[in-house]
Amino acid sequence: MSTEVLAIIISAIGVVLTITASLFAAGAWMVRRIDDRIDAVDEKLSTRIDAVDEKLSTRIDAVDEKLSTRIDAVSETLTARIDAVSGTLTDRIDAVSETLTTRIDAVAADVTDLKVAVARLEGPPRHLLTVRR
Repeated sequence: MSTEVLAIIISAIGVVLTITASLFAAGAWMVRRIDDRIDAVDEKLSTRIDAVDEKLSTRIDAVDEKLSTRIDAVSETLTARIDAVSGTLTDRIDAVSETLTTRIDAVAADVTDLKVAVARLEGPPRHLLTVRR
């Protein structure tokens, strides 16, 4: 081999190594830039998501507090109304029961009087006459 061919081969290897090293360095630089951008975007998104999470948590807590207050108020109101109706119904049921008991006792006394009157009208059974059935 001549020195010129050897110089050309060594030069070609040098060029290939230089291009390979340059491409590797450029790729590493792009990957680092992309990582930096992704980290920046991730940080921005994390900050925004945390802010939105905090706002939503605050709103949900406020709504929960309002609903709890309203539910307690409605519960108290309904309990008071039920107690009032229950007391009124109990009094009315007691009054109706007393009235019905009085009327039933009166009917029972009238029925007893009616039985006695019917027995007097019929009189004692006749022993001398034959009764047909």
